Amino acid sequence: MSMRWYTLVVDCHDIAAQARWWAETLDYVIVYEDAEEVAIVPRTMETDPVDDVARFRALPPGLVFVPVGEEKTVKNRLHIDLAPHTAEDRDGEIAALLDRGATRVHVGQPDDVTWTVLADPEGNEFCVLSSRDR
Repeated sequence: MSMRWYTLVVDCHDIAAQARWWAETLDYVIVYEDAEEVAIVPRTMETDPVDDVARFRALPPGLVFVPVGEEKTVKNRLHIDLAPHTAEDRDGEIAALLDRGATRVHVGQPDDVTWTVLADPEGNEFCVLSSRDR
């Protein structure tokens, strides 16, 4: 038995702004939005029901943004890793993220790592890995 990783839930203050920031970052689209949650999924994802279990399990996860009142106080215990393709400009992608409101953060990583730690506009850490083709 196995289950599909369906979504990752992100706690935040401005759920609409965070959802739109991540949708642009990942080339996702908003599929649901109200005052209590905003859900985004890959632009290419099927939205019709999937009868085949293997196809259902192969679908990529979405992100759901929900409101919280408290401030973020410590490093995330779970974070997203992003990776550009080898044909893409990794430094350019990082610069674009920084231009859109991401910030560089230090979470204890040594200076010689192959990834860059950033935080989204509300301070949630994520990494941009080295370029790869798989």
